Amino acid sequence: MFKKGSKVYSIFTGTCPKCQEESMYTNKNPYVLTETLSMHEKCSNCGTKYKIEPSFFYGAMYVSYGVGIAFAVAAFVISSLVFDATLNGIFIAIIATLIGFMPVIMRISRNIWINLFMSYDKKLAKK
Repeated sequence: MFKKGSKVYSIFTGTCPKCQEESMYTNKNPYVLTETLSMHEKCSNCGTKYKIEPSFFYGAMYVSYGVGIAFAVAAFVISSLVFDATLNGIFIAIIATLIGFMPVIMRISRNIWINLFMSYDKKLAKK
């Protein structure tokens, strides 16, 4: 499931969805906030163009909503069940989680979005 060739691998590593050899982002660290969404134009290994059309990644905003909800639910469950937090504490935990993980949420959303439209091609991978 997490092996090279799966969509899950490409989503969590941020690699090219076609060859999974190179990072799509100019900086692998999402917490360099000035470069969080800065992407290469195309993959240097297989030549896959990442922006299929103008404004392609606007669709990732819809995915971002779902990913944000998943992070918020995780924060709710952990803060209420593990730490037995009060309602105010749970609220603060959710807000802190969403703010702290926002760069990761934005990148994962883009990765999910592009992987909906492209699939791994074994022929393009380095041997």
